[in-house]
Amino acid sequence: MVGMGNAPRNGVRATTHLETVYSARVTIPPAFLPLHPPMSTSELVRAGARRFSSRIAPRLLALSLATGVAPLAITSLGAQSADGLPIQAADPRRSPTQKPPLHGRHWMAITGKPLGATAGAMMFQKGGNAVDAAAAMLAATCTMWDTLHCGGETQALIYHPKLKKVIGINALGVAPTGATAEFYQSRGYAHPPEFGPLAAITPGTPGGLMVMLAEYGTLSLAQVLAPAIQLADGFPIEAQLANNIERQKAEIKKWKVSPSIMLPHLGSGGREAPEPGEMFVQKDLAATFRKLVATEAAARKAGKSRKAAIMAAYDRFYKGDIAQELVRGMREDGGLFTMADLANWRVKIEEPICSDYKGISVCKLQQWQQGPAMLQALNILENADLKSMGYNSPRYVHTIYQAISMAFADRDFWYGDPAFAPEEPMRGLMSKEYAKARYAQINWTKNDPDIKPGDPYPYQGGSNPFAQYLAQWSPRNFLPRDATVQSGQQDRVRTDTSAAWQLASRADSARWDAFHGGTTSIEAADSAGWVVSITPSGGWVPAVIAGRTGLGLSQRGQSFVTRPEDGPFNVIEPGKRPRVTLTPTLALKDGAPFLAFAVQGGDTQDQNLLQFFLNMVEFGMTVQQAVEAPNINSYQMRNSFGFHETQPGFMEISSSMPEATRAALRGMGYRLRPLERTSGPINAIWFDRKHRTMWGGSSNHGEDYGIAW
Repeated sequence: MVGMGNAPRNGVRATTHLETVYSARVTIPPAFLPLHPPMSTSELVRAGARRFSSRIAPRLLALSLATGVAPLAITSLGAQSADGLPIQAADPRRSPTQKPPLHGRHWMAITGKPLGATAGAMMFQKGGNAVDAAAAMLAATCTMWDTLHCGGETQALIYHPKLKKVIGINALGVAPTGATAEFYQSRGYAHPPEFGPLAAITPGTPGGLMVMLAEYGTLSLAQVLAPAIQLADGFPIEAQLANNIERQKAEIKKWKVSPSIMLPHLGSGGREAPEPGEMFVQKDLAATFRKLVATEAAARKAGKSRKAAIMAAYDRFYKGDIAQELVRGMREDGGLFTMADLANWRVKIEEPICSDYKGISVCKLQQWQQGPAMLQALNILENADLKSMGYNSPRYVHTIYQAISMAFADRDFWYGDPAFAPEEPMRGLMSKEYAKARYAQINWTKNDPDIKPGDPYPYQGGSNPFAQYLAQWSPRNFLPRDATVQSGQQDRVRTDTSAAWQLASRADSARWDAFHGGTTSIEAADSAGWVVSITPSGGWVPAVIAGRTGLGLSQRGQSFVTRPEDGPFNVIEPGKRPRVTLTPTLALKDGAPFLAFAVQGGDTQDQNLLQFFLNMVEFGMTVQQAVEAPNINSYQMRNSFGFHETQPGFMEISSSMPEATRAALRGMGYRLRPLERTSGPINAIWFDRKHRTMWGGSSNHGEDYGIAW
């Protein structure tokens, strides 16, 4: 097997090396480079950055004047992370990747944790298919609290090679009984809170895993859960998770059961979370998994089929003793769950929404999640000649930002659970003519901070039932409030505006962290043609653990709104799914798999996936170059978490972006925030038809990892 290693996630130590990237390969005269063969300057930088900085850079700058070969950019490529590795290159096509691409012929498994990828590899070695492997990775990563837990939600796309079609798996939970807009408003909440039992929706991941496995897998539930059970019995916890638990322990202590699991040194007077490398044991979760396996075994012994036996375990979870304990525990902590909420919930197998971009069919789940916004952005961008603009040029970045802002404005207003009336106008939103009209609205000289949702009804027929709300909509209605608390159940205005409190609140605020924080991604493929892309989430630290089930429950209730003027299709109701950010992707070319890709994060997910896709399709990057490439992220859309704020004109950029580009963007009205890395983390599989192999790309920040054979 071939493994894909990790890259650091530490801060940056800046150095001062200069890189001059030329638009052509230059033969350097011997007087300049007596020891090197003809090479590009970026190759020279990689060969000897120190020598380049001190002796050669001035000569190359003089050479550019003498030869007329114009530099594309001068940037601080020499900026390094704490362990000396370079941060993102300004143009990854001219730089080595920090991780090698992954190659496989028979199968490939990529996810957010090395142990999670190993669980997928174990299924392939047992003869399982990509669905089996993906299900095992899902169980393993949620057991490891990879910014989700097993009471969260699962969203998946599966390519079925026999049917030659993409299938959607909707395993997102719903608001419980009593979770009405009036309920939250009566308690002073503008939105459901970020944490705690009143943020919870019904658990979807267990059901999603079992339905995927029963319908499209080949192995037993016992085989698929075996790695997760071993992990629940105890695994050496990594520093990132252990330290996050310690930071969040005050919130964890609010709940009945969570402290006994998450804080093994409770009351010690010092660190109460596990130490990095300590064995982290989840006995209750292991017991829940073993109950499911025992139910499957009993059903098989009684003569039931593989599928029926797995669904017997499903019924025990949602209708039996596991459900009873889950409801008891949640209500003890102040939650609203009922047995009927769990019994009536169903995993939905559904048709995806797909759109063509230059001959490539890109597929997303339906409008209960934000995926169609990426398709809308592609429809807008198809009207532009992106390649001629140049990779990450000021004009290209501006075009991407404007398209994203338009598509996400539509997301914020028009998207919601299609099971609830009225029907979302997706036919109009996905219309190419609508995209052309939106493209014509782009201001090419400066950012438009007042971009608002469009009206898609003229492009599909019918009348707009929410014309009044659309007329009133303005991004200025959702600007950040300076004196707010954005944690726990204190979703109320705060009068303490001290500098110390504001600094602390920014560190924990959904305004900053939720755009990027959270979840994992899972990509799996096999030589038989099965392909799976999953973006699971929910139940991140500090989750409420429901009784003695061991399950950390989702906090996705906060993605609802409580007023129709804030998004008429996404107002909370019992039994309704919130409009979430979780967005796996499959792309087909000539009817066959071309790319499988997904990313962790919040509102940045489809922003990063859009740019990853364009990096490959428009700029010819390899899959590993594309997952590492620096992106921009917009905050102009409404945050899906916390107070659902917007920050028009705010843009995150890579610290490798040249100063000339930054100056041009500032001149167009953007406020820039440079970050060490801005691309994800993205995981992806590209299908090399010429050689009938698979290429894997796994992010260069975080612990994302891939294994292939």
